[in-house]
Amino acid sequence: MEAPERAPSTGAQGDLPGRLDLSTPSVARMYDYFLGGKDNFPVDRERAEQVIRRAPHVPFMAHANRDFLVRVVRYLVGECGIRQIVDIGSGLPTQDNVHQVAQRIDPRTRVVYVDNDRHVLVHARALLAANPNTHAIGCDVREPLTILSDPHVRGVIDFSRPVAVLLCAVLHFIADADDPYGIVATLVRAITPGSYVVVSHAERHRDLMPATSAYNGANASAVLRSAPEIRAFFDGLELVTPGVVPLPRWRPEGPLFLADDRVRALGGAGCKP
Repeated sequence: MEAPERAPSTGAQGDLPGRLDLSTPSVARMYDYFLGGKDNFPVDRERAEQVIRRAPHVPFMAHANRDFLVRVVRYLVGECGIRQIVDIGSGLPTQDNVHQVAQRIDPRTRVVYVDNDRHVLVHARALLAANPNTHAIGCDVREPLTILSDPHVRGVIDFSRPVAVLLCAVLHFIADADDPYGIVATLVRAITPGSYVVVSHAERHRDLMPATSAYNGANASAVLRSAPEIRAFFDGLELVTPGVVPLPRWRPEGPLFLADDRVRALGGAGCKP
């Protein structure tokens, strides 16, 4: 699971104030641990292991989410002709990052990564230093207007042309009080017809419920939602076939296995008409 770390926005500068907090578990670094990454610390690993003890299939879900993200980017760039992507709550760089998948199809594809975890931002900027079509900014998903108006975003993304907005494994870290549906609606209003919104989200299921308390005390709490609640993020959009489905079942590129049915997370893509 990926998520933003709550921090004040810095608007046009796209930089995050303060120092890196290594005393609080970061859900971005926990997600990195689930994926087998090395960009995490003892406090993250300890909390991630608590999650795994309560829901042993969570690392498998993390891999299923990354696979879904790769497939959806290939689809949007390769089949839909999308050449601009904004990845909000992007998380730590890993193998087959969004810009790498997209730019293998068309090197001109422009990508903006948005996250407000300082650790994520430092790593992303180091990775992207020599890539003129890709940029990373420090903003919070809870402030969509700040993201949309950021001059660094506007310098890369032309919102008068179709764009894909990715919200993968981030909205389940946004509390109802922060109006996640309003966040998505704000982003949808800002994009032109022919643009896409992608969402993946952990489902409220008995297999995951025991793990949610392990996120208490981390930099974001987990909020599981039902299938109808997840589908509601696509209100006003035309869903891409097969709709909002368990992640391994969204346009799979190979055979499905019994273990895939343990992925308690749904995903989909919707086009703005």
